[in-house]
Amino acid sequence: MNLTILGYGTGNIRDELMEGIANVGNGNYAYIDSAMEAQKVLGDELSSTLFTIAKDVKIQIEFNPAHVKEYRLIGYENRLLAEEDFANDKIDAGDIGAGHQVTALYEIMPAKSSGWLPERRYPANRVIQWQPDFKGEMAQVKLRYKLPGGTKSRLIERQIGANGLRNADAPRGDMAFAVAVAAFGQKLRGDKYLGDYDFQNIQKLSGNGGDFWRQEFRKLSALAQNQS
Repeated sequence: MNLTILGYGTGNIRDELMEGIANVGNGNYAYIDSAMEAQKVLGDELSSTLFTIAKDVKIQIEFNPAHVKEYRLIGYENRLLAEEDFANDKIDAGDIGAGHQVTALYEIMPAKSSGWLPERRYPANRVIQWQPDFKGEMAQVKLRYKLPGGTKSRLIERQIGANGLRNADAPRGDMAFAVAVAAFGQKLRGDKYLGDYDFQNIQKLSGNGGDFWRQEFRKLSALAQNQS
């Protein structure tokens, strides 16, 4: 059984509590603040919350230090698992419904960049200048999941080539919008790694036109800029 939590109205809204309850119940949480949001959650996205196609889904990414010096995951602080729990089928994780999509953003420092961290004093703590290339792999992605009625997880492994990192273009389209939303959240939290990246840059990255949700996001970004 899954438990989905929906929040309505104003006043004593505790997002973290409702989201926590939904997580324990293997469900989803949404806050309904308009008719458009109700249509989105209860109409457009309903199938992704009703029909579970994979349960206890876990994703683990290992970056190759030959190409990636440092990295950080943007958000998902309340979804992190210990490394040793990835292969432990007794550890609960999130469920995926039909048509459900999950986006995780990593900020990556290439191997030859200066990075965020200072140089270490002791050799064992330093980044090794030479690393095996593993046939040009940038990272390995591992996915574990259980079938809806299963108790033993299945494993999928894929390697990501480093060519994508070396030849990466600036984000555009849906990817640019996703990055803009993530940057907006970081800015509101006072993320120290954003530097001089401001709300104006965020609005520019999100693009022009688009559907109702993109337009609403740009209004929020403009409002935050006026209040800052």
